[in-house]
Amino acid sequence: MKLNIKISLIIFIYTLTLFSFPGRYAVAQDEEMPEEKEMLIEQMQDQENLDPEEYIQNHAIFDDRLLLNGYTEKYSNLPYEIILEMIKDDHLSAFRSAAAIRVFKEVYAREVVYREKRQVIKILLRRLNRTSSPFVQVEIMHTICSMDRYRYFKHMAPRLIQKLNHYNSTVNEMAFNYIQDLIDTGQNRAREARVVFNTMRKILFLSRKRLENITEPGQNLSRKLKILRWSIKVLGTQELKKLPKEVKNLM
Repeated sequence: MKLNIKISLIIFIYTLTLFSFPGRYAVAQDEEMPEEKEMLIEQMQDQENLDPEEYIQNHAIFDDRLLLNGYTEKYSNLPYEIILEMIKDDHLSAFRSAAAIRVFKEVYAREVVYREKRQVIKILLRRLNRTSSPFVQVEIMHTICSMDRYRYFKHMAPRLIQKLNHYNSTVNEMAFNYIQDLIDTGQNRAREARVVFNTMRKILFLSRKRLENITEPGQNLSRKLKILRWSIKVLGTQELKKLPKEVKNLM
């Protein structure tokens, strides 16, 4: 009885928050609110003595990062065959699909033999072409690059870099971390640095008007500049001549 009252209160607070802040919690690109409610209720059932409102405030249940990490942890021990079927499933929700792809990448990707690797990449490309979720897109692009960077870096890295402009802070952070991972695990190849430089130059050129009055870069711009500096370090300082003056002033 006591637990049911708590769950009812959770749903009431959830509904009140949704209608009080419609812009912040607007459903966009497969961010499913029912899943958050389901996950919250499941966690509350394991935490009977916690005050619901305090639990929401302390654990930020509406945070995309927390939801994605929660599903990743939940699926981390699933067999390879089940994870692969989840990736294939057209009806699986965005956060579940992204989590399944992440588990595959972290647990199984290195064990896949060459012939099977081609089939898995084909499945991932199919999913990439069918999804509109930025969470799924970012996970797929990084996974494919990690599995076969020689063939797919020039195709996937620019699309991954474009996600640095995404309005969702979690997508933005994921994209930066995955680009940084590709840099750290690579061998400073000029071919890859050229792809990164050309993409970053194009992005910063389009936003040069907004950069004119910036003296201290914010977090998002600092991430872009860090990636750009790596590409210039590999290619040589002569590449600075190709950058807009607004960007060079921030370097």
